[in-house]
Amino acid sequence: MEISLYQIDAFASEVFQGNAAAVCPLESWLPDSVLQKIAEENNLSETAFYIPAESGFHLRWFTPAREVDLCGHATMATAFVIFHIIGCELPAIRFRTRSGDLVVGRDNESFIMDFPTLTLKVCRPPADLVAGLKREPIEVLSSEDYVAVFDNEDDIISLNPDYETLCKLDLRGVVVTSKGKCVDLVSRFFAPKLGINEDPVTGSSHCELTPYWADRLKKTKLKARQLSKRGGEIGCELRGNRVLLSGRAVKYMEGRIFVDV
Repeated sequence: MEISLYQIDAFASEVFQGNAAAVCPLESWLPDSVLQKIAEENNLSETAFYIPAESGFHLRWFTPAREVDLCGHATMATAFVIFHIIGCELPAIRFRTRSGDLVVGRDNESFIMDFPTLTLKVCRPPADLVAGLKREPIEVLSSEDYVAVFDNEDDIISLNPDYETLCKLDLRGVVVTSKGKCVDLVSRFFAPKLGINEDPVTGSSHCELTPYWADRLKKTKLKARQLSKRGGEIGCELRGNRVLLSGRAVKYMEGRIFVDV
């Protein structure tokens, strides 16, 4: 069996930036074990698989270690493939996912993703969080991930986590964040439990960060930057219980996978 594969750099205006995701269009679902092996072989932070559905597509995301409920950059990468490679002429695409229906539209060269907000609650810092980050945050909150807030951008840049210790935490990953110098907020995302020590750019974490910083900065439109080695910028807009995440994407590679199913 041959499967088309596209590698897309999301939240990027040129290749070698943003976060790379693999996208595999399918006619119908393959066994989960095969999907997981493909994601492991790709060894990217996420591989997205989609199949046709009535009025849209079913979409799933796999890290090298397991399937996840929500992934922003791989959703953008999938929209890029459907719009620019498959040739969809609709103004927006609807994806049916484990996190509900997600809609991705276009605005010139940018993609705009309509995602649910993820509500944060203040919590006591777990010992493994502080030990893993090797620094005490000024505030810790939790939702899908632990969110550790620091004083400034330099604190975020200088963090050198102990990934083995962070892997002991019970939630998906750890977001570290502060106000930015040239943007409204900056962050990094660590998810060693998912086989991703540091994610280059994480759309889903901004479903947590946007409501938090919108409340503190008293504005609903925010500019965010993720301070990974590759880096990437995300436009964020809070609309009630939804977050609009925007950015660009580019194609890096396309090819074929050969598997026996």
